[in-house]
Amino acid sequence: MSNMEEKVLNASADLATFNWDAFENDSDVYGGTSRDEISEKYGQTLSHIQVGEVVEGTVIAITKREVVVNIGYKSEGVIAISEFRYNPELAIGEKVEVYVESAEDKKGQLMLSHKKARQLRSWDRVNESLEKDEIIKGYIKCRTKGGMIVDVFGIEAFLPGSQIDVKPIRDYDVFVGKTMEFKVVKINAEFRNVVVSHKALIEAELEQQKKEIISKLEKGQILEGTVKNITSYGVFIDLGGVDGLIHITDLSWGRVNHPEEILTLDQKLNVVILDFDDQKKRIALGLKQLTAHPWDALDADLKVGDKVKGRVVVMADYGAFVEIAPGVEGLIHVSEMSWSQHLRSAQEFMKVGDEVEAVILTLDKQERKMSLGIKQLSQDPWENIEAKYSVGTKHSARVRNFTNFGVFVEIEEGVDGLIHISDLSWTKKIKHPSEFTQIGSTIEVIVLEIDKENRRLSLGHKQLEENPWNAFEAKYQTDTVHEGKIQEISDKGAIVILDGVEGFAPTKQLVKEDGSTLKVGETAQFKVIEFSKSTKRITLSHTRLFDDAKRAEEKAERAAAKAEARQKDKDQVTVQMINAKMEKTTLGDVTGLSELKSQLEAKQE
Repeated sequence: MSNMEEKVLNASADLATFNWDAFENDSDVYGGTSRDEISEKYGQTLSHIQVGEVVEGTVIAITKREVVVNIGYKSEGVIAISEFRYNPELAIGEKVEVYVESAEDKKGQLMLSHKKARQLRSWDRVNESLEKDEIIKGYIKCRTKGGMIVDVFGIEAFLPGSQIDVKPIRDYDVFVGKTMEFKVVKINAEFRNVVVSHKALIEAELEQQKKEIISKLEKGQILEGTVKNITSYGVFIDLGGVDGLIHITDLSWGRVNHPEEILTLDQKLNVVILDFDDQKKRIALGLKQLTAHPWDALDADLKVGDKVKGRVVVMADYGAFVEIAPGVEGLIHVSEMSWSQHLRSAQEFMKVGDEVEAVILTLDKQERKMSLGIKQLSQDPWENIEAKYSVGTKHSARVRNFTNFGVFVEIEEGVDGLIHISDLSWTKKIKHPSEFTQIGSTIEVIVLEIDKENRRLSLGHKQLEENPWNAFEAKYQTDTVHEGKIQEISDKGAIVILDGVEGFAPTKQLVKEDGSTLKVGETAQFKVIEFSKSTKRITLSHTRLFDDAKRAEEKAERAAAKAEARQKDKDQVTVQMINAKMEKTTLGDVTGLSELKSQLEAKQE
């Protein structure tokens, strides 16, 4: 018999003796115990869970997408790993709280949620953390105005930007997605707002560090630090747990408009301790003190009269500060910018940033002061004033200013002169120079006198023409009559425009023959009643024209009357003489005398 046949015969014998009833009731499989009994006993070994209950489970597996948690139930629960993103250090074997959503889904899977478990207990845990001053972990979800949103126990808490670190944060985005430790610093129960701080964790440690660092500080000590913050007034330096300030004036021996010109954020550098305050924990630092003062390194041969070059660093109305070397400045006063004596602003000559050349006027190395000048680079125009602007020479000048007595003009930069009001015109009566010219206009002048000591020229304008009063003297003789037009009338009289010259007519000399008075704009005949070449005055009268004629007529009448009276007196004397003679003459003579007598008597009648 073959082996195969033997196996078939044995199998047939086993089937014949197999207990099919026991197999159907599982009594033979479980050692004579029924399946229901075994199932009941197995169920007693499992956890009794209820839907909606929060229980503790153990992480038994972690994949890229899921976390498998054993809560002692007949099947494990699977939770999305995103619910654990606040805790990237989650490891197998770690205990976690879960919320039972359902004992079994359609697939027989236990449904758990870690997120809901956290949320159900989050408010209690947050309050407990605040009371116990505990350190908790949170996940930074995103940025928001003024800070960050942090997931703490499933609650969105606010992390102010000032509470992220002890040093200012320039880039908030680098913290998004990170898990960090925090302390709960404030809870608003009404609005269920939570504020957390990371800075609070390190402040206590830093405070201790500060005390240790300050206790070891000494004035003059040189330390290495890092630029932490830059402001308009200075730079804050991190000295390794304690901050110090370099004031803007202690950054450089030269002028600094803003600290950003010297240092940059996160820059490492050596600084020297200038002063510190144990109580207020303020540390004053210096950077420029690490180098020698530039005045001490100034060229020993530098002296008054030398020419130097520099850059304008500060402007003021009174002058400009020029830096000829870092930290070495000189002042160019506005009066040293031009030979002109006119008051001007320094901004008219230069501006900040200009490169200029100047001459050293004063130098005090001990006081570290220097005055400079730029006008000295050109020749003083008054040194050879007699040669260039000799008396009698003619020039063009620019009107700069007026006074009641004349016009101030500038022939060139630094050369000024005065035209007296009386030297503006031969013929016009000028009350104020503004009637003759304007500021800024050009006027032709002739040099009359040079005052080198006071740096002033006496100038004339009318002298450019011949004095017309020589011709006027012959033309406008007394009693000559001329036509004129009334230009202006005042209380004293009127200005009358004649041919090429002005005359003056007193008020009483403006009366017409009909008794009325001449008015502005009227043209009439005028008689010259006075002419003065020295005072350049012509006095006129319209009234004299008819007054003189009337007086002449009256004078003629009086003369005729006097002549007639004298003739009568003469004739009477003649008659008397004839009468006397008739008494002594002959008859013939008497006849002749008698006839003559009759003629004289008739004439007298």
